Amino acid sequence: MHFSAVLNRDGGTLRTTDIENFSDFMRHTLEEAGHKIDIEAVSGDEIADALDSALASESDVVLAGGGDGTISAAAARLMGTDKALAILPAGTMNLFARSLKIPQTLEAAVAAFADGRIMPVDMATANDEAFIHQFSFGMHAKMVQLRSRMEFGSRFGKIHASAKAAWSTIMNPPSMKVALTINGKEQLVRTTGIGISNNVFGEGHLPYADVPDGGVLGIYLMVARERGEMIRLAFNLARGKWRDNEHVEVLEAEEVTVRIVSFRGKRAAVMDGELVKLAEETTLKIHPRALKALVPKQA
Repeated sequence: MHFSAVLNRDGGTLRTTDIENFSDFMRHTLEEAGHKIDIEAVSGDEIADALDSALASESDVVLAGGGDGTISAAAARLMGTDKALAILPAGTMNLFARSLKIPQTLEAAVAAFADGRIMPVDMATANDEAFIHQFSFGMHAKMVQLRSRMEFGSRFGKIHASAKAAWSTIMNPPSMKVALTINGKEQLVRTTGIGISNNVFGEGHLPYADVPDGGVLGIYLMVARERGEMIRLAFNLARGKWRDNEHVEVLEAEEVTVRIVSFRGKRAAVMDGELVKLAEETTLKIHPRALKALVPKQA
């Protein structure tokens, strides 16, 4: 295969990686397996142009390295095309990479790509904007807003900032009323947060899908309101015990429309880890097998 690698020097663990040495490792590993690779390492503000160039190239695989924003941008461009996406897990949690069973170190991921296989996986959209992992608002969005005001310079610093922001959110959770329309039926829900995922999250681990081609959206309604309920909810979510908590309602659908009826606080949503504007009405859809992904042979 012909790889076109785009590395975000400012993204995730690549910020502290010797890019030149790592590029040599990639080239040696993939060429030894019979592949061809072109490598471009760019700054964060150049990543969009670099991904566009990779998409226009004659390569078979776009190998994207960076944080959630870089991987999501690459997947959105490759959705519905003949090119495959290979993900270098350089972010904080690498949730979509985990769903694809990609090893969690850069070197191990590249080695897995050397004899990997191409697998069609699902994508999702929110008002026609593509995402690979999750669209959420309420508690999660408030936590990300609070974290964005903190300073941190490493992966562990980001995790610490996330914990502080999560505790502040639990102490003062948002409140909203939304109208959900699923299969033509509308229901009103009072909630502190909603998450809608590209396939249903697995149990007993971080929030990612065990089956990346299941063909459904996972819909998570957080209905905890009291402080004790919020703390128990956070504890269960951290352990991946979504269905063990009576204050989380889990639904599945191929399409859902969310309309904001009332909202206390600043309106924002999080899409694949990035803050975005929350529209008054958002339609989310699953797109089965819309993305070709390069995954380890045994995945």
